[in-house]
Amino acid sequence: MGTEATPKLPIIDFNNLNLEAKSPNWELVKSQVYKALVEYGCFEAVFDKVPLDLRKAIFASLQELFYLPLETKLLNVSKKPYHGYVGQYPMIPLFESMGIDDANILEKVDSMTNNLWPDGNQNFSKTIHSFSEELTELDQIIRKMILESLGVEKYLEEHMNSTNYLLRVMKYKGPQTSDTKLGLSTHSDKNVVTILYQNQVEGLEVMTKDGQWISYKPSSSGSFVAMIGDSIHAWSNGRLHSPFHRVMMSGNEARYSTGLFSIPKGGYIIKAPEELVDEEHPLLFRPYDHVEFLKYYYTEKGQRDQFAMRTYCGV
Repeated sequence: MGTEATPKLPIIDFNNLNLEAKSPNWELVKSQVYKALVEYGCFEAVFDKVPLDLRKAIFASLQELFYLPLETKLLNVSKKPYHGYVGQYPMIPLFESMGIDDANILEKVDSMTNNLWPDGNQNFSKTIHSFSEELTELDQIIRKMILESLGVEKYLEEHMNSTNYLLRVMKYKGPQTSDTKLGLSTHSDKNVVTILYQNQVEGLEVMTKDGQWISYKPSSSGSFVAMIGDSIHAWSNGRLHSPFHRVMMSGNEARYSTGLFSIPKGGYIIKAPEELVDEEHPLLFRPYDHVEFLKYYYTEKGQRDQFAMRTYCGV
């Protein structure tokens, strides 16, 4: 008997696509995106619009950032949970990260940069902003394809205006052993869409619907992982799958990665469109405010709850 092949994330080519003018391959890519998000909740996106020199520069910038003294990194603060500096946690000792709110807006990046480098750091600001701007376009292409696939593109403008962007930059120290150590605990994202990019050090694992772990290996240096979060799982009335994932580390090298998150604005009520609720698809989640949900999620009980959204607003 033959053994089943190890599952892999679908690979989707986003080159030669334009957000404003639909290209001939738009419908084909759209169908691939929808199928991948229903089955896996994520896929590998090949997106060469981010130039090679910018992809290299982002990791040089991350090394420079995380090399700063701890007291400087602690200046990266935010009123929003996990938007500022995260580190020094005994449960995940290999992990530290920093957040840059509205990283697609140069003035906001400059403000964060000048807080950490009093004399400024123009190269860092420019790299972070340019990288985020390019990935914002990929995020918006994916979200437009999702709404078209669901037949609810009339909500597109409202949907796009309901979010802003956070760029989280992350470092995982190598555990200095060939044994595999936990880099980041199993979780599902809570936002709309996440676009991940990593250096050559692997570690990301995604759980399939039947509980298998897929170890992600990028097919090229121009590959990103696009993953949906619980917000659009709820908004789509469960049609799209929000996958559990984690980071597992081994060896000596540090893993650097970035995540561009589209996040619902506070005060915006996430509610499944009436077109997506019927006898076959009864309503799964009551309307909710993302920021209010996070107040529950970041309690001790919420952090232990693997299905926090179901607990918070499930029907």
